[in-house]
Formats: sequence, structure tokens, C-alpha cells
Amino acid sequence: MDRSYLEHIETGLRSAIESRELAPPIDEAARYAVLGGGKRLRPILTLQSCVLAGGTPADALPAAVSLELIHAFSLIHDDLPALDDDDIRRGRPTVHRAFNQTTAILTGDSLQCIAAEVALESPRNASSILSEILSASRLMIDGQSYDTEGVFRPDMIQEESRLRLIHRLKTSALIQAACRCGALAAEADQKVFDHLDRFGAAVGLMFQIVDDVLDETQTTEHLGKTSGKDRDAGKRTFPGIIGLEQSRAEITRLAESARDELKSMDGDADPLRELVDFLAFRTN
Repeated sequence: MDRSYLEHIETGLRSAIESRELAPPIDEAARYAVLGGGKRLRPILTLQSCVLAGGTPADALPAAVSLELIHAFSLIHDDLPALDDDDIRRGRPTVHRAFNQTTAILTGDSLQCIAAEVALESPRNASSILSEILSASRLMIDGQSYDTEGVFRPDMIQEESRLRLIHRLKTSALIQAACRCGALAAEADQKVFDHLDRFGAAVGLMFQIVDDVLDETQTTEHLGKTSGKDRDAGKRTFPGIIGLEQSRAEITRLAESARDELKSMDGDADPLRELVDFLAFRTN
């Protein structure tokens, strides 16, 4: 991947937070949560999707920054004692441990608001991009509710169906939105939009299944977050329902499905293809 993408993303994130003169200690907590590392998967997907669809990184940067701010908000709130109750994130204390629960809640709330403001700075299709991001954020929260409360619609009978619903909402929705926003930022036609939409859906589910496998097979020190926590909490995971080998087979199937969507597109799809391979075989 072009290193300049990461530089643009980091600069955009820092500017989004520091230009708003947030109240203390939210200002410090926001920098801690957002600027403290991370894969930057969602903004990278946004920029790369936009470029493949015929746009430029600058066209999609506001959407990319907005999506990463939503992701940061979700991690802060997910880690709270009332939800996943985690003490470690990216190899260091979670926000509510480094500060306190009140600051963590308010910081997450603030990042949601900033994300909306930044999305509206998009040079093209700003309102559609904001709608995509807010919709994905709402779905993500629905997924967290299903995962935490365990209350499903009456028709959601099969355990694997329930798990796929959780993953599609809690993780995949925001990743899929990144690809959709990239297409919108490039003003892509419907055919290109649909390819990137399906690509994002496959990558999003694949990403979460890989996370499930790593949670079972890697150490806390290697992951930078508590391993085995979902299993210990009795939460649904792919290895827990279909086993490790079948989970790995599903990762392979979804990776191939994502690559197939790229085959039908004009332009240089190699960066996204390489990203799929990296995500399928990552170890943390």
C-alpha cells in the first residue's frame, strides 16, 4: 500500500480532533484513543476503493477519517464494563482504565459527533456518505446489542445464522460502508458501486472470522488485547459453533469471493487484492 495513504489518514485524524478544542479531559482521551495506533483498515479501504472507482485519495479522505472515528468510538464503548469489560486495547490500558468510565463514555459520544461533522466535509456526495456512515454505525450498535443481550427475533433459530447476523452488523457493516463510501466519493456508477459493496461485505465477514480464530489461537501479548475472552464469556464465535478447520475454510471462501468482485472491475485492483490476502492471513 502507498505509505502516503497512512500519512494522509493520520494527519486527517489528528486535525479532526485537535481543531475542535475539546473540553478536558475528553481532548486527551480522544487523542489517546484515536492516535494510539491501529490497523486503519476502514480508512484504507475507503481510499483504495475510491481510487479503484476512479477518484483520488483526497476525494475520500473526509469519509475515511469519519469512519475511523466511528470505529474508535465503538472500541471505547465496547471495552466498558457494561459491555465487553476489557482492560487492554492495542497493548495498553483501555480508555476507561487510562482515564475513567465517565470520560470514556463522553469521549465516545464526542467522536461520533466529530465523525458526522467530518463526513460533511466530503467534496462529493457528502450527504449520501454521511447517511452511509450513520446507518453503518446504527447497525454496528444493533450488533453489539445482539452480542451482549442475546435477544434475537423469533425467526433467528439456527446458531450459525445468529452468529452471522452479529458479525454482519457488529463488524462487517462498517467495513462494507468504507467501500461504499469510497465509491460514492468517486461518484462511481452503479455497477462499480455494487462490486465494491459485495467486496466490502465479504471482507467484513472474513475479517471477523479471522478475529474469532485468532482469539482462540493467539496469546494476549501477541494480540494486544485479551485472548479467549469471547469463549470465556460464552459468546458465539465461528470456532465455537463450526470448529477451527471449518472456520478457516470459510475465511478462504470469503477471500476468494472478495477477489472475484475485483476481477470484474477496470483499473488497478492489486492494492485491494493484496489487502485481502493480508487480512486473511494476519496473526493479530
